[in-house]
Amino acid sequence: MFNLYINERRIEDVTVLDLKGRIRITGRTRGLHNSIRSLVEEGKIRILLNLSKVTHIDSNGLDQLVASCVTARNQGGDLKLLHLTEHMRAVITTANLSAVFDIYNNEYDAIASFKRKVSRVAKPPTLSNGNDALTASVIQRQVQA
Repeated sequence: MFNLYINERRIEDVTVLDLKGRIRITGRTRGLHNSIRSLVEEGKIRILLNLSKVTHIDSNGLDQLVASCVTARNQGGDLKLLHLTEHMRAVITTANLSAVFDIYNNEYDAIASFKRKVSRVAKPPTLSNGNDALTASVIQRQVQA
């Protein structure tokens, strides 16, 4: 039996959760939703889930992803998906959830998409160094959800 492992890192104001293992309705999956709810309570409302190493998800796990997305959006944030495996893409398509989630194959594009959403609401930020490259401030924290 595989556990779900979560590695948290920050790129600018986006929290990236690198997931590894299986997303199922167990204490581990609830731990994912609890982790996301804790992030939102800390004001970290822009969340990107890297699913490249997720080997399995069941329907209850999908429910938890949707609940996590709703939690973030209710606080003015968003939850987006990155690097879906073929299995994950098939499950999300079959469950008709492609319209619920923004899905990306490239981390840079996913991070930039959070800025586009914000720039429609607020004045676009000015980069102090004049460089369009993302400045990554990475905070590594191993979380076993």
